[in-house]
Parts: sequence; structure tokens; C-alpha cells
Amino acid sequence: MPRDHTRTYVLQTMAGQERKLKEAVERGVSGVGECYIPEREVAEKRDGQWVRAVKRLLPGYVFVRTDDPDALAAGLRGLPGFSRLLGVSGERFMALTPGEEAWLGALANPETHVVELSQGVIEGDRVRVSAGPLKGLESAIRKVDRHKRAAWIEVSLMGRTKLVKVGLEIVRKQG
Repeated sequence: MPRDHTRTYVLQTMAGQERKLKEAVERGVSGVGECYIPEREVAEKRDGQWVRAVKRLLPGYVFVRTDDPDALAAGLRGLPGFSRLLGVSGERFMALTPGEEAWLGALANPETHVVELSQGVIEGDRVRVSAGPLKGLESAIRKVDRHKRAAWIEVSLMGRTKLVKVGLEIVRKQG
């Protein structure tokens, strides 16, 4: 059985230009299996009501799955809005590690690439997530803002550690 050599690469662009770059890659770069922008579901208050909305998980980044990174690099040259392929310490661009890919796959819905809103409770000074993609990942939570229904989690991506904001609704606080 042949082994799948498809990997995920990260493109950088200006924040707010992700959709344009994604569309340009899908139109003009051959050999791309999938091109997506990871997003997060959030709760926002509009007109006095809490509604769900979708925002960028990592502003300024577009993710591309391909088994031909050289064709990807060649196809990206000259695309409007493309800044660079991310790599590690100036080396040739690199794919996400299998661990990083697994983390993204576990956190985000595999079909929509959206990190859905989680629910949890605060017990004393600890957060316990009862539902959603953060369940079992409580150790990655660094900060919670109950009023904005958000949590910041620590993620490792391309050799760097980042704090990423995701949706977390605290349904009650005790103790």
C-alpha cells in the first residue's frame, strides 16, 4: 500500500488578506490538495444578544496540503498577497510536524477547519472543560475571560510557541 506523503505547509500574508491568497492559490497553483484558513467559533454580544460568529484562528496565515512542495513553492512566486512560506531558522521551508498536524486536526473540525466553541466550568482556580474541542486540553489553557467567553491556549507551531484565542463559554463558577 503506498504511503501518503501529503503534508501541510503554512503561507504567510498580511492579516485580512487570507481569503484573497487562498483563492489565488486555488486558482493558480497546481498540485494543491487542500487550501484552508483555520478559524474559531466565538460568542459575541450583538444588540444585547449572544450570537455565534467565526473569526480567524491565526490571522495572516493560510494552510496548504500538498505532496509536491517544490511545485507549491514555484506556483506561489508572483501570487498577489503572498509573503512567504514559513520554515524554521532560515532553512528551506518546512511542513508542519506530524504532532502539529495532529494537534490542529484534533482541535479543529476536519471538514470546516473551525475550532468550535467549548463549554466548561471553573472550580476554584481550575478550568474543567465539559464539551467541545478543548475537552482534555485544559493544561494548554493559559488565560480565561469569562465575560468575553474566550480562552487563550498555548500552541507550538513551526518551532514557535504562540497564545491563540479560542471560544470558551463558562457555564458556571463554583468554589
